[in-house]
Parts: sequence; C-alpha cells; structure tokens
Amino acid sequence: MRSLAPALLLSLALAAQPDSFRLEGIRHEYQRFNNCGPATLGMAMSFWGSRLTQYQIAPVLKPNRADKNVGPEELAAYARSQGYRVHYGVAGDLELLKQLLAAGFPVIAESGFVVPEHGWMGHYRLLVGYDDRSQRFFAFDSYYGPKVTLGYSDFDAVWSHFNRTYLVVYPPKEAGEVERVLGPHARPEWAWKRALEVALSQTKAEPANVHAWFNLGSALLEQGNVEGAAEAFDKARALGWPWRMLWYQFGPFEAYYRAGRYTEVVRLASANLAKAPDLEESLYWRGRAQAALGNLRLAKTDLQAALRLRPSYGEAAQVLKSLGVQGSR
Repeated sequence: MRSLAPALLLSLALAAQPDSFRLEGIRHEYQRFNNCGPATLGMAMSFWGSRLTQYQIAPVLKPNRADKNVGPEELAAYARSQGYRVHYGVAGDLELLKQLLAAGFPVIAESGFVVPEHGWMGHYRLLVGYDDRSQRFFAFDSYYGPKVTLGYSDFDAVWSHFNRTYLVVYPPKEAGEVERVLGPHARPEWAWKRALEVALSQTKAEPANVHAWFNLGSALLEQGNVEGAAEAFDKARALGWPWRMLWYQFGPFEAYYRAGRYTEVVRLASANLAKAPDLEESLYWRGRAQAALGNLRLAKTDLQAALRLRPSYGEAAQVLKSLGVQGSR
C-alpha cells in the first residue's frame, strides 16, 4: 500500500482541525508584583498536573523580588529542571498556535502589553483555546484573569513586538506529537530564517514600524550579521522604541558590543539603569563594555552587582573570572 505524501497528510490534519477549541483543567493564578513570568509558567505546568505556583517558582527565577524581567530562556530552564521538555520558538504564526492548541498543548506567548497608567511593557499570556468564527484566542492572563479574549489581528500585532516568541511546555512522552505539530518550526535555524524573512517583508511594507526594525536586528544578529543588525537597531532607535524595550530584549547591547560600539552600550545601559537600577542584564552589558574600554574597576562593579541580583547569572560570573575576580563581593 502506498503511503500518503507529507503534504497530503498535513492538509488532512488541517482539515480535521476544529473551528473552535478550548483546553480545560488549567489552574489560573493572578500574579503578584512583577511575577508575570513565574505565574504564567505555573499555569502552563498545571495542565500537566504540576502544583507549583509563582510562590515556589519566583524565588528561584528572581531572587531579587523587584526583578523586572524573567526571560523565556529562564522560564524554559526552570520547566526543564522540573522534568518537562520545552520548545522555545520565535517566528510563530497564528495557524501554528491553533494547531498546537487543538493537539492539546497550551502555549505561552510573549507580547507587548499596554496598561494605561504604566504604558508599554512586556507580558506573558497562556493561550488555552481559539474560535475561528469570532476570530479570537482564549487566554489565561495573570494580570486580567482567566477569561481574556484576544482578537487574532490585535494579538498578532502585539505578539510581533517580541518576534512572535512562544513556549510549549510538555512531558517527555509528548515529544513526538509536539515535533509533529511543529514541523519545520522545531528547528531553530529554520525559525530564525523565517523571522528574518518576516522582518524584511514588514520593514518594506511598514517602514515606520519600530518593532519590525527591532525584529530585523534580532534576526540578523542571530544570523551572524553584526553590522546589519546594528544598522537595523539604529533605525529602530531613531523611530523611537518604547522606553522599557531593553528591559526585555538585549539584542542592541550585543550588536553594538560586537561591532565595537562600546560607548553606546554604556550609554544605553546607563539610561536603562537610571530608571530601574536593578536590571541585571543592563549591568552585565555595561560591565562588559566598560571592560572593553579599559575601565576595569567600573566593569567589576557592574558585573558583581549583576551577580548579586541573579546569583545564577553564569555569563556575568564567566566575565568576572576572566577579569580575575571570583563572584560577587
């Protein structure tokens, strides 16, 4: 018997995908101060039977309670430490999200988020369902509650602020099914190539879109094109990225550092730290730039401060060691 071609199998799977779907059995949790990431991760793991909440997760991920950002890579590392597997992807799309949900996998999405009294910031939501008829996702939101709906178009617009980053947390026994649903999205090199294509297309279609230029910088940096990345980030800066942007995404620091633009790294990081002095990533990059400029005392001070805020910050410890300093003091 001849086997069905992969393209036909995919079309059959899509045809079987329901118009509306919602996952059940997830525990909602309202976040405490700056606990969006830990609370959302706890909700995602609860689907698989975990009883961990932000009260157990946050002390590990953010020993500094005022920490403004827990990155997706930190969430992924914690989930893996609990025995789960995690797909950490970029350049997702709405159809992929619906396919994952219909296959039985809640999805953590990182997106822009505007609170009227506070302005733009980064935020995680747990997507738990969708409805094609009303063109919306259902989400558990640690800030607004368990009954949040997000229109497809509006959600995609704010999701693009973080290069359409998403996390799928699942038990090891589900690995084959997750890989089947992800298809090429399972390969980071493919996803970053896709991110580059999307960003290039969007910057041409919307040349004043600051997030498109920022995403282009991130994708070029991942491809190893440091000068191109720095130029894209320059364009995003000129257009005016949100003032909290570098609380969450650090591509400009890395691109400018690798391009030898150390003074700009110091300037950008210092502007961040003037508004929030406990941003360990800004301290780390400022410390590295100060070291490159020959300001070793200032470099050590910044790197030690970064380690005090996050004792598990391996990169900061490694740079300190290269400078002849062990840990924080």
